[in-house]
Formats: sequence, structure tokens, C-alpha cells
Amino acid sequence: MQTLLKDGEIIIGQTRKNEENSKQEDNKYEKSKRKKIISRTKMKVTLNTNENVDTIKDKRPFILNDANVKRTINKEKTIMTRVSAINNPNRLKKDFKNIVKSRTTQQEKNAENKAFNMAIQHLENHDVKQDIKTISTQVRQRRKKTTIDKTFDVEATLAAAIGFPKESLTEEEVEAGVVNHIGSSEQTNYIIVRNHILSKWRENVNVYLHQNTVLESVKAQHRNLVSPAYKFLLMHGYINFGVAPAIKAIKSIETNKSSIIIIGAGLAGLGAARQLIAFGHKVLVLEGRQRPGGRVYTKKMKGDGFTASADLGGSVITGIEGNPLGVLAQQLNLPLHKIRDKCPLYQPNGHPVKENVDFKVETQFNELLDGASKWREDMEKAADSISLGATLETLRQLEGVGKTKEERELYDWHLANLEYANAGLLTKLSLAFWDQDDPYEMGGDHCFLPGGNVKLINALAEDIPIKYGKTVHAIKYGNEGVKVCVGEEIYEADMALCTIPLGVLQRNMLKFEPELPQRKLDAIKKLGFGLLNKVVMLFPKVFWGSELDMFGHLAEDPNKRGEYFLFYSYATVSEGPLLLALVAGEAAIEFEKTPPLQAVMRVMVVLRGIYEPRGIDVPNPIQTVCTRWGSDFLSYGSYSNVAVEASGDDYDVLAESVGNGRLFFAGEATIRRYPATMHGAYLSGLREAGKIAAATAARQIVPIGEQRIQKDLHLYSSTLGELFKEPDLEFGSISIIFDHKTSDPKSIALVRLQYGDSLKAKTVSETALKSRTCETNEIARLEQQFHLYTIITRQQAYELREVGGGNLGRLTYLCQKLGVKLVGRRGLGLQGDALVVDIKWYRESKKSTVVM
Repeated sequence: MQTLLKDGEIIIGQTRKNEENSKQEDNKYEKSKRKKIISRTKMKVTLNTNENVDTIKDKRPFILNDANVKRTINKEKTIMTRVSAINNPNRLKKDFKNIVKSRTTQQEKNAENKAFNMAIQHLENHDVKQDIKTISTQVRQRRKKTTIDKTFDVEATLAAAIGFPKESLTEEEVEAGVVNHIGSSEQTNYIIVRNHILSKWRENVNVYLHQNTVLESVKAQHRNLVSPAYKFLLMHGYINFGVAPAIKAIKSIETNKSSIIIIGAGLAGLGAARQLIAFGHKVLVLEGRQRPGGRVYTKKMKGDGFTASADLGGSVITGIEGNPLGVLAQQLNLPLHKIRDKCPLYQPNGHPVKENVDFKVETQFNELLDGASKWREDMEKAADSISLGATLETLRQLEGVGKTKEERELYDWHLANLEYANAGLLTKLSLAFWDQDDPYEMGGDHCFLPGGNVKLINALAEDIPIKYGKTVHAIKYGNEGVKVCVGEEIYEADMALCTIPLGVLQRNMLKFEPELPQRKLDAIKKLGFGLLNKVVMLFPKVFWGSELDMFGHLAEDPNKRGEYFLFYSYATVSEGPLLLALVAGEAAIEFEKTPPLQAVMRVMVVLRGIYEPRGIDVPNPIQTVCTRWGSDFLSYGSYSNVAVEASGDDYDVLAESVGNGRLFFAGEATIRRYPATMHGAYLSGLREAGKIAAATAARQIVPIGEQRIQKDLHLYSSTLGELFKEPDLEFGSISIIFDHKTSDPKSIALVRLQYGDSLKAKTVSETALKSRTCETNEIARLEQQFHLYTIITRQQAYELREVGGGNLGRLTYLCQKLGVKLVGRRGLGLQGDALVVDIKWYRESKKSTVVM
């Protein structure tokens, strides 16, 4: 038997031949737990599929489709087919009651009876036949409305599964300005149109959904909402993403887009690359490993005529409802295997855990989690500096949980399971925010992908320009673009996307020039990045039985509670008799130091202790692999968690771009709602692709009508000059233009300060020197530029107009009171550029409108 160490994998068994030069992958992303044991119940939201959106029903735009046109009420006969009823009111009443019997609610019955009584009351004074037509029409319309309501509810439920609230906008939608007035009927109708677009694409994810197709299914008065909803969903990666041939065939016809370097070919990098290419950008991916996938890695194991595929890294698709990885699997026509709930537990001596003890301790454990949640509510801010582990231990002692040896071992198993879910020690997890992402967990079954997640990776990587073996050691970024350094090689582009794991960033293995902002450095330092390892074993037979997908093992030593505490059976999905043993918590750290032969021997002792007393022979494994994620210099760990003193805000900070929209960040540690998951990594890549596309649009192109033209420095200067010919406010040397999409006092406005005889450079310089926020380089620019700019709110603009003291007084107010920064026309940043584009587009569209 030979032991080999290559690319971070420790392999025991046959010598590998023609193996790929790939490194081990971490079990990142796995938040799947033994479902019988609900280890992360706090803050979890259960989707109520029967919930109605009553507040918006009356204002819903009617969406036309086949389901709404067809009549689905069984055994219903229209009154108009009963000609004899025209002259027979009693027969009319009988027929009407037959119709009422088919209704399902008392409210509808009452409404129809009322309609019938009104018809009878006026029978003598009106044309009976016409009355019957009216009543029949009312019944049909009421039933049509019921069908429409159900359609809206179904679409809203699907949107909720994807991550959209049923009756409000997301923060991203608000920032994108999809509606003019928040909380208005326009927002209500927008939400329904947005949900309809999502549902329409999810009906067939193998087809590219065009905007014109959506327009055909929405009434004319609401078609103006289709464009903002469609654009938002498209640019943020909610529709028309993935690997279906029809999706990959659609590419932007524009050729003037930016060039992008993506560091890392994991799910985040590949997802972003494919989107950006579809948007028309030039993309190059640099990957340090010799394969794509990053921390998602499927290892092909062979020996004695047996083969099997093992996911050494991310393996579990955690929740299939709304999950974009489920979409990819559907596009590739790949079946998913639901992880079965059954998970027997075995004591250290190999005996099964008694059911009554199992139930008792599980209940106590969940009650302690409930108690921890109550404590953090009572402690408020103080909970930020307290660990979940310390709190649970205090509560355990107070409640007397784990009094017997068996109960304590079982309780420790639950702690190990919780450490597995978070890839972190409980003593380092934040009591306040350890489960901050629970409300957003994907619903539905947890699944394995037969054959391994490499199938998704290979499909995403197909035709993407990737350079392997390129370990990036420095990223330089500035107003002119980015430079990515790999040894002596330098790659240049307009922008860069960094998807490097948090563990590498925490070790300062990558140099940034200039240094990252302090708030981002703080977030990198505060967030946790834990460890999960595996022992993967290929056997000559499935001795553990094919009826199980997982089983657990308890430890006598509390310090080793995470050592081989859970086993996953891959026999049904790997094409061979494969078994995986998980190592979590402190045990995962110690595992990095354990010789592989010794580790495998310990696993075999556990397995033989469980099965041999039952008369089941446990053979030696043909081949084994031990992961070492903590030692992998391209990951230095498995996946992120919220450590003590950290919060969900730190995920958001890590996701922020720097360098005026030149350097962007993606990866599971940059997505607040779905951290530590494979789908979170993929979604973060789609998110950043949209942000990069928006930054490109704001920096380089100005839309005029339906055309777009290249924006260079001269054109940008001319655009500003044209806009300020018609300012909304003008006083002294200051001109201001507003964003007319909204009248919100907090909406932004663009301010221009004109340098002339009334505002001497010397006076301005003296004022700037007194200000803490007007920097020296701004003074130098003021002396050589004709105009300076800044951004304030609409309300501040009106306040500025009332400031006394002339230009000097207003300048002092801007710099000292409002603390703004005066910049040249190229220094307005993404927010200013986007405002200029919006105002320009608004004015052009207004001019092109024909008044009848």
C-alpha cells in the first residue's frame, strides 16, 4: 500500500496514474445537516404557500395567459344554455343554485345569491334574457378573478423562494430605481410584473426569455413596468442565466464594452465570466489551480475494477426551491438525489442510540438554542462580544442537560453538527449574528448531484478563456484601470473581479495597490473562516446498506466530538461503493496534523465497531483520500462564518467595490444572505457581473433614445455643459440639476461651482485650508479648472440656496457644514456618472415625446 501526497490530497491505496495536477478542495459551502437534527432552527422562516397578498389584489395588472383564459371549474353549465329558464324563474333559481354548489367559499356563495335575488327582484321590469346574461357574466368574471388571484399567489410564492419579498422591493431594486415612488400603486404593479417575469422564465429555463415575449402577456397600461423589471432581473442574474444552449447562444451585439480580469475559476468566477461574456465584455480568468471549480472539486477514485466520484469540496445542494444550481442541473438534464432524512446514531461502543434518549436530548438542544436567542435579545449590543458556545454551555449547566454519560455524548454530537454547519468553533461564533442568514435559506430538499458537482463546473467553464496555474500575488488598481500580477507577468484590463477565498485574504497572501479601505480590511479580519475535512473511502462493497444516505457516530472525548461524527453514503450517486467521513470543529484542526494512515485506521475502528458486532464484515478500503483544506495555500480553510465582534454587515462591506468602480469582489464570503453555500458563491458572481456592467455603462456610454455612443472625456465634458445650460437652481456661481425621476428630498442632486471673477482662487484656497474635508489636491485642481462638482441631496440644495455670505459663505457651508468633496468632472464616481446618464436620458426622452 502506498501513500502519496499531491496537490493537497493525501491518497492511500493504489498509485495514481495520469492524475490531474489539481489540489484538494475544501468542503466549503456545506450547510446541509442531519435533517432529523434541527441544529439551526433559530430565525428560520417557513414559507407559507397559502399566504395571500390581499393588500395588492385590487390593483393587480391582469396578466393574460392560457391558464387564465381556460375555465377550470368542474361541472359548471352556463345559464344561457337553459333556454327554458327564460320563462321560468323557478327553473332559473334551481339552475343558479346548481352553479352555486360548485363554489368553494361562503363569501362567493353569498355574492352569487345576492346577484340572483337582484335578478329575480327586477324580473318583471327588465328583459329576463338580458338579466341572465348579466348574472352569467358576473359569475364568469368572479371565477376568472379567483383564477387570476391564484396565479398571482403562485408567482409571488416562486419569487419568495428565489429571495424576493411578496409585497415590497428589495434593497437592490430600490437602489436601481425601478419605480418612481416607493410604496405607491406603481410599486404594487411592478412587483406583480416582476414576479410574472420570474415565473415565466422558470417555466422553461432552457429558453431565452425576451422582453417582447413578456410584453405580449401584460396589459397595455402596465407595459411601462416591464422594461425596468426585465432589465433589473436580467442584469442581476435572476433570468436568462446558466448553460442551456439557447442561453449561451445569446450575446450582446455591442463591441465597445470593458475588459475584465477575473481572479479565480470557482463558482463565483465562472458565473460572473459567463454573464459578462453574454453582456458583451472581454473576459480573462486567472486560476491558481490546474482545474476549474475552486473549492468545489470532484475526485475520480479507482481501484480493483471499481470507480467512484467523490466531492472533496462543496457537495450538498442546500435547498432546491429557487436554487440557481437547481436551474443549472435542469438545463443540463441532470437528476438530483434527495438526501434521505433517516440518520441513525451510534454510541462509541457501536450500539445504536436509544430512541427515547435521542428524542430527549434533541429537544433539549433545540430548547437551549431558543434560550440563547432570548438571551441575546435581552443583552442587546452586549451579545456582539459573546460567543454562542459560551452561552450554550452556561445554559446547559443551568438546565442540567447531559447529566448521564450517554446524554452528554449525544449532546456533544449536536454541538459537532452545529460546528459542521458553520465550519467554525462554537467558542468563536457570534451569539448575536451566527444565524443571521437563516431567514434566507433555500427551501426544499437537500440534494447530491450524481456523478459530482464537477458536472456543473465543467458546463460553466466550457468556452470560457481560463489560464490555469496562474497564482495572483498583486492587484494594482486606479482610475485608468487595473494590473494583475502573476510572478513576472502583468495582465492589464479596465476592471478586475477578485473571487479569492477569505482565508487567503486574511493571511495577506495578496497585495493590493493602493491598500484596501480600512473598513474592508476590518471586515476581512472580523469575519470567521472555518475548517471542515473529509476522509473519502472506496470499498469493494456497500457493507453499510443502500437504505441510508447518512449515519452518525458519538465520541467519548468532548474535545474530539467532531471526529468522524457523520458519514455520508455516496453509493447511490457516485457509481461505486463510496463512503465519506466528516471531521469538524477542533477535530478538523487536529486532523491536519494527523498522518493519513493513522486517520484511516481510526475511521476503520469506528466502522468495525458499528457493523462487526452485527455480523457484517467490514473490508479494508481500496483507496482513500484525506483532505487538508487548512493547509491549502489557495484556500486556507473551508467556508465563512460570523465570528464574535462580526456581523452580517461585514459580508456587505467585503462585497463593496473599490477604486471608483475598478476592483470588484465576489465569493461565498461576500453574500450576506447565502454565505458558506455553493449557490451563494454562484449568485455573488452573477451579482458582480451586473455591477460591472452598470459601472461600464456609467463610465463609458451615454444612452440617447435607443442608441448608445462611446463616452470619452470630451463627450462627458460636453454632456455636463449641455445639462447645466438648463439648471434647476442657480444662484451666484453655483448651479444645480435634479434627478427628475423622483421628488424625494433625499434624492441626489448634481452641483457645479463655476470659477470666475466673483470667486477668486485665493479666497477659495483660504476657505479650503480651513475645511477638514476639502483636501489640498482639490485646491490645486480649483486653480486650474473652470468648473468643480459635487453631489448633495435635493433638500440640501434648497438649504444651500438660503445660505448667506455670497459665494464664499456657500462654499464654506458646502465644505464645512455638509462635508462634501469638490472634484473635477472625472471624479464624480459611479453615483455621479449614473446621475448624469439618467438626467441626460430623461431630457432626451422628454424632447422626443410628441404632445397630441
